[in-house]
Amino acid sequence: MTRGLMWSILGIFLAVTITSTMDATGLLAFSALPLFPLIVLFWFLQRFSRIETGFVWGVARPYLLAMLYPLLVTGILVLTAAMSGAIGTAHTDWRKAGLNLALVSVSTVLVAIITEEGFFRGWLWASLRRTGMQPIWVLVASSLAFSLWHWSAVVFDTGFNPSPTQIPVFMVNAAVMGAIWGFLRWISGSVIVSSVSHGFWNGMAYVLFGFGKKAGALGVANTALFGPEIGILGLALNAAFAVVLFLWWRRAQAVEMASPNVASEPHHTRGRLASPVS
Repeated sequence: MTRGLMWSILGIFLAVTITSTMDATGLLAFSALPLFPLIVLFWFLQRFSRIETGFVWGVARPYLLAMLYPLLVTGILVLTAAMSGAIGTAHTDWRKAGLNLALVSVSTVLVAIITEEGFFRGWLWASLRRTGMQPIWVLVASSLAFSLWHWSAVVFDTGFNPSPTQIPVFMVNAAVMGAIWGFLRWISGSVIVSSVSHGFWNGMAYVLFGFGKKAGALGVANTALFGPEIGILGLALNAAFAVVLFLWWRRAQAVEMASPNVASEPHHTRGRLASPVS
């Protein structure tokens, strides 16, 4: 086992253990915060650059994809729920809901950069890449670690607490969402891009559809079907988006490599959708 892989395993173990302990003691609201000192610690110990960890702005186009993901998936869920008569908004204060959506989205973007995205798509991604692991397997490993890190939020009495039948759906969905954000990080080279997507996802999912047993602005009660994170339809749409994103990117790469000008371009200008560290 290489030293880089040992660092990765140790980091995941510490992240899961610390967060699980906090979730088990009623500190869910703060349980992501220890990821920040872990990022700083392992970044220092392994001597990463900002580019390796993705703490760069990246280019513009991936930000459009980052916004498209939550808008498209939650939009389809809202439309489907409306068509099935599952929405009840008679008592919804839309002004308050809009303010909450903006607040949750922006605050999550800022916090995710130095916690979830900075750890899983930043430090862990860089640590696994340093072992020589190919990006596709880094994507898989970091997404599974991201899902594992969430287990305590749905198992302990945290206030989220989906039904037992929804827990497997949530865990699989967490891995799929982690893969989408990991892919955004891969093609952009930036955890800021994935953080933007993560933030707007949380804002739209939690404000519109609720969190745990608390109903969202749409008043959808059947979250086992329509829930973006704990619903069957949410899982299906997330998986479909992940597959389409991968196929689109692979086709874009094939077209780019077939371009007669690509061989003559400087390395740093090629592959505007490709990560500079992949």
